[in-house]
Amino acid sequence: MTRVFFYVQHLQGIGHVVRSSRIAQALAAHDFEVKLVLGGMPIPELGATRERSGITTYQLPPLKAGPESFRDLLDANGAAADAAYKAGRTKFLLEIFDRSDADVVVIEAFPFDRPQMHFELIPLLERARARLHPPAVVSSVRDILQIKPKAERDATARDILLEYFDAVLVHGDPRLATLDETFRHAHEIEHLITYTGIVAPDAPNVRPATLYDAIISTGGGATDGYRVLEAAMHAKSLSPLASGAWLALVGPFVETARMRSLTALATSTGVTLSSFVDNLPALLMEARVSISQAGYNTVADILRTGCRAVLCPYSGIRQNEQTQRAARLSEHGCAVVVDQTELSGPRLAQAVADALEMAQPSIALNLEGATGTAVALRRMLEKAQ
Repeated sequence: MTRVFFYVQHLQGIGHVVRSSRIAQALAAHDFEVKLVLGGMPIPELGATRERSGITTYQLPPLKAGPESFRDLLDANGAAADAAYKAGRTKFLLEIFDRSDADVVVIEAFPFDRPQMHFELIPLLERARARLHPPAVVSSVRDILQIKPKAERDATARDILLEYFDAVLVHGDPRLATLDETFRHAHEIEHLITYTGIVAPDAPNVRPATLYDAIISTGGGATDGYRVLEAAMHAKSLSPLASGAWLALVGPFVETARMRSLTALATSTGVTLSSFVDNLPALLMEARVSISQAGYNTVADILRTGCRAVLCPYSGIRQNEQTQRAARLSEHGCAVVVDQTELSGPRLAQAVADALEMAQPSIALNLEGATGTAVALRRMLEKAQ
């Protein structure tokens, strides 16, 4: 049995955990033993993080991003994480690793992202390298990165990759996006890169008990996705699906005050409201349109199910990944895109009408990225023997 130590740190939403959990499940199905180490806020609603055969989950003392900057790390109570808190986390992380006897260490996002986690990840990499029989070290990264305004951020990531890592698994299809488009030094690490395909869910095989014509979703709810929810609910009565059933998913991290206002709006517009569902792909398979932001997992769900899509990409401070993903999908006829600055009921109602008229997409993408990851790791280990 090949042992995998899989580190995941989410700071705001749930996307990183969803993608990594899908990968962990595929690894377990391909005879890998996975220790999944989560460093963000616990997400009890997310069934993918519960114990499954072949996967043992560990929760580090949680860290989340501050409200003003991802550089600010807060503990579960919202207090600034001080040196003692970080030292305790690092100690626990290394203890889990020491007990793992891992053949492979997979680190999600780092070093392309998560520079805040240098305090514990560099010690982890050093500990791995110091073993008598060092494990292979792999970076697990999504297809489209935030383009860093400062070139030195990419240079630092390149240096860490070349010093510590044996492979970079890019969870995308190069027909849609390649790493060199969003990472300045991709040509220098080309020998490390393997494209696994997009990590999409399995095709749903059970029809939901309740069906909806339109699904509105915004991931975890920690970003300003409420603006999409509000505009979409106002769009219902103006759209071709005015008499249909609509479901709005607000996410497990939405603020209490915001939840109250969204509940009132849902009641007045005839939209069913829920914080989370565990069968979103199945609902999308039956829906006529999806209205959402353009996060990795939401797009993967849409591509798997073939649901017509209206994408309203999140574009907060220094956030450009979703805008890039939405533009690429629009170019291939996979979605109608509404800019965040254009959000309104009438604009989304027109976008829904446009989406319903869309032809079949012009590109077929590899959506088997979870299995592709298992295959890539197995090949890498066999080659190293």
